[in-house]
Amino acid sequence: MGHGRKPLYFHPSCEKDYKALSDDVQADAGYNLDLVQQGKAPEVSFGPLHSLGSGVMELRLDEDTDTYRVVYVAKFSEAVFVLDAFKKKSPTGSRFPKNITERIRQRYEQARRMNEQLSK
Repeated sequence: MGHGRKPLYFHPSCEKDYKALSDDVQADAGYNLDLVQQGKAPEVSFGPLHSLGSGVMELRLDEDTDTYRVVYVAKFSEAVFVLDAFKKKSPTGSRFPKNITERIRQRYEQARRMNEQLSK
């Protein structure tokens, strides 16, 4: 049942990007990340990003005519790690630009190592 709330860690570069999002998008993302921290499913559209790492998920947030993504991993034992936050620029398709996929993969590895350190 309730095994508590996992702490939330932002990749340092991601935190700056997250704070640049509108207040409404941050509030929506924050509420849904809080649900994830509690082990619950988000209330907004979300889904796995298998190609970027095991357990990598994205929140899909819409505001006006824009779509935003908050990418996180919650499967690690010690915390929920937010890996990226950005405005989705492409109006069609779900593919991310190569620079974003590489960035998320690198941050995933950093989060995995940090989780190992936290578990010691």
